[in-house]
Amino acid sequence: MDVLSDPAERFLAATAPAHTETQAAMTELADDWGFPIIGPEAGAVLRLLARLTDARRVFEFGSGFGYSATWFLRGGAEAVICTEFDEDEAERGVRFAADGGYADSVTFEVGDAMETVERYDGPFDVVLIDHQKGRYAEAYRTVLPKVRTGGVIVADNVTRGPIDLGDLVAHFEDGVPLPDPEVDEETRGIGEYVGTVRSDDAVETAVLPVGNGIAVSTKVA
Repeated sequence: MDVLSDPAERFLAATAPAHTETQAAMTELADDWGFPIIGPEAGAVLRLLARLTDARRVFEFGSGFGYSATWFLRGGAEAVICTEFDEDEAERGVRFAADGGYADSVTFEVGDAMETVERYDGPFDVVLIDHQKGRYAEAYRTVLPKVRTGGVIVADNVTRGPIDLGDLVAHFEDGVPLPDPEVDEETRGIGEYVGTVRSDDAVETAVLPVGNGIAVSTKVA
């Protein structure tokens, strides 16, 4: 089904905040490259979370050229650490930051995000997980000790993207096993992530049906 054929999705799109000039340019590039970005509907939630947590430091697992980082900055975040395995995408992000006037607020780290996070001490106020789906749960377990109490961890693509939502529904409704990782690593990874955060008393989690679906977990202990 075309997302924008659904009235609720059309309403969310119509009421989402307008892009800045830089974000509009990023969206055009994403369309040209066929590169997935979270979009303004989910971006508005990132902006809100940064505002509500009075965010100073944000860490991202998977940043592309920094589109999601701009939403955290619009919410008042002071510093965003962006990670990207693709050097060309990271370099494009650096140029966007320079052109947009926020270069002093973002740091682009090229390489494996799981290795990068080990080099940073907490506390983080907000974390975005948006890299390889099969590594979401690992990223969560690694970064949780570095998130302050009251901080938030957001995971993207929990209802759409390179996943089979039907398999996830069957798993959480009826206990059907998740797909074998050799068959569908992405769906299994999202299922393992959602199962992990739902069963962890250290966080409270809600799945929000905006963009490609985001799981928002607040650290309470």
